Amino acid sequence: MTIVNMFEQYWPFLALALWFAYKWWNSKRVVAMLPDLKKEGALFVDVRSPAEFANGRAEGTVNIPLPELGSRLAEIPKSAPVVLCCASGSRSGMAKLLLMKNGYAKVYNVGAWTKLL
Repeated sequence: MTIVNMFEQYWPFLALALWFAYKWWNSKRVVAMLPDLKKEGALFVDVRSPAEFANGRAEGTVNIPLPELGSRLAEIPKSAPVVLCCASGSRSGMAKLLLMKNGYAKVYNVGAWTKLL
């Protein structure tokens, strides 16, 4: 089997591995930026459900569940950085796309909310 054949056969697994690697790398990058983002007055938004948020949260985070985010954009200023979190980074990744689509320039996905502890 040639490398080309292997790539053709296994490209979905490679793409998935690259996606997880990117999520891991990006989360590490955002965690390293947290002290500077806090100095800039960043708003920390947890997009998990209210029940998940009640079971555990990072101090200083605001809970705006992902399904409500579009209708609650007025609560998030565009003038400050926004740091998003959830349980794993998937919902906060979707939230990041929504905010960027609505004109937010400084939006960061830290991934799991426990990384803010």
